[in-house]
Amino acid sequence: MRSSFSIFNVLAFVFAINEINNNPDLLPNITLGFHIVDNCLNEERAISAMLDIISGGNVPTPNYRCGLSHNLVAFVDGISTRLTLLFISFSSLDPVLSDKIQFPFFYRTVPSDDFQYLAIVTLIKYFSWTWVGILVPNDEFGLKISQLLLEELTRNYICVAFLEFLAQSKVDKEAAHKIADKIKSTNVIILYGDRDYVVILQDILYLFPVSDKVWIISSQWDVLIGNDHYFKGLDPFNGSLAFTPHKGAIPGFKEFTSSIKPDLYPNDIFILRAWFELFQCSYIGNATVYDHLCTGNEIIQYERFNEELSYNSYSIYNAVYVLAHALHHMHLEKMKSVLITYFSVKLHKYLKNINFTNSGGEKLTIDENRRIDAKFDILNWAIYSNQTLHSIKVGSYDPQNASQGLTVSENLIRWSPAFSQTPHSACSETCLAGYRKTPKAGYPACCYDCIPCPEGQITNVTDMERCITCPITQWPNAKKDTCLDKVIIYLSYEEELGIPIAFSSIFFFFLTCLVMTVFNKYRTTPIVKANNQNLSYVLLFSLKMCFLCPLIFIGQPIKLTCMTRQTVFSITFSISLSSILAKTITVVIVFHATRPGSKLKNLMGSKVSVSIVIFCSFVQVVICACWLGISPPFPQYNMEDEVGKIIAECNEGSLIGFYCVLGYLGVLASVSFIIAFLARDLPDTFNEAKFITFSMLVFCSVWVSFIPAYMSAKGKYIVAVEIFAILASSLALLGCIFIPKCYVILVKPECNTRDFTRVHQVKP
Repeated sequence: MRSSFSIFNVLAFVFAINEINNNPDLLPNITLGFHIVDNCLNEERAISAMLDIISGGNVPTPNYRCGLSHNLVAFVDGISTRLTLLFISFSSLDPVLSDKIQFPFFYRTVPSDDFQYLAIVTLIKYFSWTWVGILVPNDEFGLKISQLLLEELTRNYICVAFLEFLAQSKVDKEAAHKIADKIKSTNVIILYGDRDYVVILQDILYLFPVSDKVWIISSQWDVLIGNDHYFKGLDPFNGSLAFTPHKGAIPGFKEFTSSIKPDLYPNDIFILRAWFELFQCSYIGNATVYDHLCTGNEIIQYERFNEELSYNSYSIYNAVYVLAHALHHMHLEKMKSVLITYFSVKLHKYLKNINFTNSGGEKLTIDENRRIDAKFDILNWAIYSNQTLHSIKVGSYDPQNASQGLTVSENLIRWSPAFSQTPHSACSETCLAGYRKTPKAGYPACCYDCIPCPEGQITNVTDMERCITCPITQWPNAKKDTCLDKVIIYLSYEEELGIPIAFSSIFFFFLTCLVMTVFNKYRTTPIVKANNQNLSYVLLFSLKMCFLCPLIFIGQPIKLTCMTRQTVFSITFSISLSSILAKTITVVIVFHATRPGSKLKNLMGSKVSVSIVIFCSFVQVVICACWLGISPPFPQYNMEDEVGKIIAECNEGSLIGFYCVLGYLGVLASVSFIIAFLARDLPDTFNEAKFITFSMLVFCSVWVSFIPAYMSAKGKYIVAVEIFAILASSLALLGCIFIPKCYVILVKPECNTRDFTRVHQVKP
């Protein structure tokens, strides 16, 4: 062990033994001793030292004990574990050591890597990082841990930007440049390796600097051991998160270390060198070598005490107590042995189920895999300009705690200065609400493009893979991140289209009333009498009703309006057309009845015209009654014709009934047109046949144009098209038949006299 940074490990070891020896309730009448050897971070040196201890002589002799030695209980953190001796490790996390067949006498007071890689993945998942890199040693351990990491990351939908195996020897510039480029491809890198591999990484980062990354560092790299390449610095690791086995409190340890002075331990091979490397001074004994003399109180003023008290110190402290409790249980059963091997084997029996509470109040249990509970602390590294490393505990991981396995205090974390907030690491940018993820060809699953949701669908959270279809009564907003109630549309009185229609309907109604008033006032004049006065009144009344029909079409459809609007319109129009048909037939009958011997004289009079109006109108009433009785119109919501809107409309029920109504009106109009066309040249001063012909021509043109317009229109415009057809055709009848007569009555009254009529009748 290094004398500088490991002095506290040695002191923790000595402190634990002193506590046990001074505890009358633990191993009474038994004193524990120890033998410390510096392994110099070298496995061969460690094995040689163990053989030296086992042999008991100055020269290690395998399989022999030379000289006198005390009873050897166990090795704390021995490297070789194939000997039939107990080993309790305070730093080895390799899960292979849990194999009971290969290493039957191996115990540890730190959790194995079976839990550390799970802790790392859990932390990455906590911060929602989905794009990470992995650096592991290029050995059997690195291969195994990389496989475990890949499996767990994939299971949690986290993608790996790269997996790179670090060699223990120096790499050439080209290989180093490739590794540096890979590191730049992501913001978060998992660094899983010990000091020997990290120095290679430091070489790479020194040649090709890469900064502003978040390093997730495993506990294998114990930075307190020292930095051989100190001049290359730790700057790239500023803001990193490092895992270490859980470190608890050791009551009285700080006071114990405060009392330590080199002159109290003149034969200690570590303390003088450690004193110099820690405090940059020399104790009095070496004053001739170093200029700055130590006072002996430096350790009391040492500000980094809590940091230097690493998890190794705590694990060593616990390892000594585990052995002591096992020895205590064995002592209670009065089991003694002379031979070292059998002594260790018998002690092995009592180590299997150790369960006690240490002086810090933490409960320690050796489980069936011969390890304590797997708890990890999460440290945040802050690297200062003078290369001083300050670590702060910002979280912990305890898989035994079902409710809070991972705890993180984000407000304590000091990220690299390049990050103003918690860093983000993803292959692709976050897909905002309103977009969904679509895979990128040739890239890992975490790499994707963001495309907008199609019409009628939304995403209300980020990074959704599928869009959600809105309910049938709702539609996405402009951003497609929420569903809004669809707007119910219909032709209303408040909108721009409804106001002029309603105004036109009322205006033409009053215009018709005015025409009727004129006809009523001048009812004794020839022009009014000559045009069948009663039929004119019936026609004007039906036209007034036709002009008011559009008012039933405006407004939100309800059952009553749906049932009445088409029937009222069809019946009033059938009355109008029946009246025109009756007027046309009357003109023909009157003309032919004047001929000598004509039998049409019997048909002259109002009965025929009234009968025609009643019969033709009754037929339409029967058609409408059958329609309403079999399949009447009803209100419905149409959600398909217009995107994002609900059309409140009337379903006509039976289309056959609807077409029969319109077809019958077409028949009446066609018959009236034909008869009027044939009678247009009859010699009569006030012959209406020409006006009726023209009015029927306009009427038929309007309704023929109505059919394609009605079929192509959608929503409220269907209603508007029908209203336009009703108003236009009604206005055609009013304008072509009555407006010319009003012109004669009001503007040219001299033409509306009997003398004028006789004069024009005698003209050839």
